[in-house]
Amino acid sequence: MLTRGFVGSVLVLLGGLVVSTLPSSTWLMSHDTLIDLRGAEVGRMVGLAVVLLGLGILAAEWLSLCRHVAVAEGEERADALGLVRHAAVVWSAPLVLAPPLFSRDGWSYAAQGMLAHVGLSPYDYGPGVLSGLPAAEAVDPRWMSTVTPYGPVPLAIGEVGAGITGNPWVLVIGHRVVALVGLALLAWAVPRLAEWSGVNPALASAVVLVSPLMLANGVGGLHNDLLMVGLMAAALVAAVERGWAAGAMLGGLAAAVKLPGGLVCVGVVLVSLPLAAPLGARVRRLGSVGTVSVGVLLGLGVVTGLGSGWVHALGVPATVNTPLSATTLLGGLLDWLASLLGLGLAPATFLGIVRQVGTVATVGVVVAVALRWRTGDRARALQAVTAVVGVTVLLGPVVHLWYLLWVVPFLATIRLSRVAAAGLLAVSTVFGLVAPMDSSLHDAYYAIVLGSMLLAMLVPLLLLTRRARTRIERIVGAEWIPVQPDPPVLIEPESVVQARAGAMVPATSPSVIRPPSVPGAL
Repeated sequence: MLTRGFVGSVLVLLGGLVVSTLPSSTWLMSHDTLIDLRGAEVGRMVGLAVVLLGLGILAAEWLSLCRHVAVAEGEERADALGLVRHAAVVWSAPLVLAPPLFSRDGWSYAAQGMLAHVGLSPYDYGPGVLSGLPAAEAVDPRWMSTVTPYGPVPLAIGEVGAGITGNPWVLVIGHRVVALVGLALLAWAVPRLAEWSGVNPALASAVVLVSPLMLANGVGGLHNDLLMVGLMAAALVAAVERGWAAGAMLGGLAAAVKLPGGLVCVGVVLVSLPLAAPLGARVRRLGSVGTVSVGVLLGLGVVTGLGSGWVHALGVPATVNTPLSATTLLGGLLDWLASLLGLGLAPATFLGIVRQVGTVATVGVVVAVALRWRTGDRARALQAVTAVVGVTVLLGPVVHLWYLLWVVPFLATIRLSRVAAAGLLAVSTVFGLVAPMDSSLHDAYYAIVLGSMLLAMLVPLLLLTRRARTRIERIVGAEWIPVQPDPPVLIEPESVVQARAGAMVPATSPSVIRPPSVPGAL
């Protein structure tokens, strides 16, 4: 299982060298064989086929791993989590050396770090001012003149790397190693989060750490989102194990990677309050957590010298339209109908309106969850984070495949119905397999046709055959006897405590009611 998955990752690496954009100055571009493969349509299609074959092998072995840890018993159950973590290391290893796969964002990270190194703020200048330098050779042309919306953390890391080397490929590997810190944080936090809900920690870890979605978009694609979500998961755990201030600090650090990382602070507030906390206590805790997290976010901008220019660049991602954005699709459809009916409206009128409505609705949901969701309950706090992050992705003005990485670590650690669990497995499989179709083909008609045909064969083979359905049913139907978490703490109203005192009944201050413990065993 581990060996076959490793082979799949190697195939993704090799095929990626053909289909991915590479800097013209890299030593690989001096090899005639690679140049011939990349220059011919047939060669690019062969490279795409190798990538999809590798992803298909990884998907098959991942589903087998999920089935194994879901039904493991005895010693195998005790070793299941270690096996998943081992698989994450083995299957990710070949991809560490790969160029940014299926997206050019990694090359932009390298260029932005170089900008900071030469004394130009990435919040004021685009990579285009580095024209002629290797760091800017592979940046997507549409982002050449665009400032960055990322926080100070990835830019400061990139600046340090650029001070060591100007080789863009080495810089990309450095950024991927930093992204893998996010994967390591998930490996630490996900089992703990799963235990809050009584979910199999090994299965939850397998779904999060080594799915095709994670390996293709998080590790291979090299996006800051992986580090961000790793910090988010760690923040929620830290809020329980180290206190709300620690959770707020990590939440601010997540926001300093990408601003949506700060959404986890809602969960930090809810999990750190006692049961049935009144509105005033919620507001005070929200203020405290917000102050700490924003202080970390802005403080890092001061310490690194990068400032907070990312605020003015937050609209940059929305300058492109993506088919995964529900608000973009709806707005575009309404604009098309308006044009068809001859209403004479300005282009993208409804697109802007629907996107704004989606943003306002998202803010409303976040506020409602923060003020009304149940407090003092770990499982419910985890559900709250899943809800606010899920709504943010669903109603966002721009949604890429890798944005799903924001949701999966939290969704995989809450109790799901069989249908929902099977849907999560299917989404993680399909959106991992289609990663090469997202942007790496760049209107290559024949390669797109070939890729679509291969996907049409791989997806039914992995998900719809009788054997595949049986395997998925065994995964989602496996029973897990949870370890009983620490019971929630209920602080009695002051009036009850005073009444007991008046009745000459001893009471602690504050008084605590604990439900009877339920025995459980792994």
